[in-house]
Amino acid sequence: MAVSDTKLADAENPAATKFGDDSDVDFAGRANWLRAAVLGANDGLVSTASLMLGVSAVKHDVRAMVVSGFAGLLAGACSMAIGEYVSVCSQRDVELAQLDRDGKRGGDEEKALPSPVQAAVASAFAFSVGALLPLLAAGFIVGYKLRVAVVVAVATMALAAFGYVGAVLGRAPIARSCARVVVGGLAAMGVTFGLMRLFRELAE
Repeated sequence: MAVSDTKLADAENPAATKFGDDSDVDFAGRANWLRAAVLGANDGLVSTASLMLGVSAVKHDVRAMVVSGFAGLLAGACSMAIGEYVSVCSQRDVELAQLDRDGKRGGDEEKALPSPVQAAVASAFAFSVGALLPLLAAGFIVGYKLRVAVVVAVATMALAAFGYVGAVLGRAPIARSCARVVVGGLAAMGVTFGLMRLFRELAE
């Protein structure tokens, strides 16, 4: 009878049976570093590639395109680091206040709280890695049209890779995750390029 009850429970809840071996995995902790790494790299790639394409729509010079991308890398990495530091500090303050109310300060719970400095460094590093991809793609190509095409192609492949990694580690549908990341990134680059091209035509 016990065996029958177990089989019935498994049939009613197949997800629990499939992932039962992973019950000891800290998915909350995984989500935290996954968000900082994948989203940081994705932000760095999309924002820097969009900035470079926007500048190239106005000025075809390779130097202007690369300099703007490098400036975007520095500004974005600093912004990500500061934003993540402030966010984690706020979260840490709330959790410390809760530990004070529970009388658990100084214990393992406090030691397990996230570090604002580590989170800031991780976010800045992840952003920089993503931002370097379009910079490296455009830095060695003189021809304007080829340079733009290479930046878009590299960005597309990198976005698909980010979506795949995020889906695998987060146990999400791979195709849907990749499509969402790629379409969103291409939309951002396309809108930036198109609006700056329109700005150039209106200014002439």
